[in-house]
Amino acid sequence: MNVIHDSVKMGMQVSVGHFTVIEEGVKIGNHVSIGNNVTIYAGVEIGDYVTIFDNAVIGRRPKPAKLSTVKVRKDLPPLIIGAGTTIGANSVLYRGVTIGSEVMVGDLASIREQTVIGDQVVVGRGVAVENEVTIGSRTKIQTNAYITAYTTIEEQVFIAPTVTTTNDNFMGRTKERFQSIRGAHIKKGARVGGASILLPGVTVAEESFIAAGALVSKDTEEETVYLGVPAKKLRAVPEKEKLKNQE
Repeated sequence: MNVIHDSVKMGMQVSVGHFTVIEEGVKIGNHVSIGNNVTIYAGVEIGDYVTIFDNAVIGRRPKPAKLSTVKVRKDLPPLIIGAGTTIGANSVLYRGVTIGSEVMVGDLASIREQTVIGDQVVVGRGVAVENEVTIGSRTKIQTNAYITAYTTIEEQVFIAPTVTTTNDNFMGRTKERFQSIRGAHIKKGARVGGASILLPGVTVAEESFIAAGALVSKDTEEETVYLGVPAKKLRAVPEKEKLKNQE
């Protein structure tokens, strides 16, 4: 049995699985598929041709721990899911998130409040995107990557599996940390290899290539390959690999 509030607005050819809850004020476009045991919280807006798989939680309000440094706005806007987007099974999307069109959110992914995601982005299986993150269009973030709060990722960036971004040099101690918490800024066309770590506030320049397992502790230079712990310059990115030479 489903529980669907009377105020929900559904388009044409919407399918809803079993044991699904859809709260008040939700807007659902045309040709939308919603799986079993899905919870869609109040006010969510879902575009046309969206698919939401089983056990997903859509538009929940954040509730941080008492000791959390995160300040949650009481007036968070509803979650918005653009046309043609797919939301994987057991994923959790918070209120205040805006997702563009033709985005793929993998199974078990989590996307926190006040995050903006562009069009044709891939957020892989088990990826955690924390609060106040921006992700540009056509970016790919692969399995189990961790995108910390206040990170900016521009267009056409590649983030390999298990990459870790960080934002706090004090690791939760001293009041000084509140003045300097910053995530990484990963610029257009950059590629970050598997299991790499980006330290707080670093800028990964356009078309930088960060080799697998590198520790990026300083800003990088454009179109340059880095590797090692700490990461150091190795060579220039080959011309054939640059975005301008891709079909």
